[in-house]
Amino acid sequence: MPDGPLSLPARLCLLAWDADPSRQAPVVRAGALAALARRGLLADDDGIATPLDLDSRTGDAVLDGLLELVTESRPHRWRVWVTLHARYTLDAVREQLVAEGVLRAEKHRVLGLFPSVEHVLSDARRFRSLRREAGDVLAGPPETVAEPTATTLTLALAAGLLPPPSPSRAEALAHRATTVSPAYEAILQELRAALTATTLSGV
Repeated sequence: MPDGPLSLPARLCLLAWDADPSRQAPVVRAGALAALARRGLLADDDGIATPLDLDSRTGDAVLDGLLELVTESRPHRWRVWVTLHARYTLDAVREQLVAEGVLRAEKHRVLGLFPSVEHVLSDARRFRSLRREAGDVLAGPPETVAEPTATTLTLALAAGLLPPPSPSRAEALAHRATTVSPAYEAILQELRAALTATTLSGV
């Protein structure tokens, strides 16, 4: 993926830019959950997203905010966390992208009374490059894809954000994404199932 510093949830936020707003928050949340799982800060306990170290921090405001939310909440399954308060994570990622110059926040008032913020692309090159490279990666051999990119595209496909490749290629890409650890495979499968269900239900 281009311009490497973008985080996993930030890349998904841009890939979901043209999607219906109701589909943006779940896929960005799934990306943040996957990022925490990849770092070993969230583990799977019989389908429950479980913090491993209550004092750990990543230094990323988006991930640390979600980790704190999971830690301080009652236990939930991965599928629940994909949608539960997911807008908080989306808003945090957008703020991060504004700080990095990828988005611009424009303030206005609804009905002339209520303050609101609209986010617009200020770095269209980054957006176009991300979409173009996603298409190139999907057309190439899955075994050469970097694991973080494979995770990004696997979640984007589950959310219906990209034209689907053949089922065998999609599964090969998902397999490539889970080479980080055997335990991560079950987590990614839960996140994929949650996104697919959310997409089909229109939630």
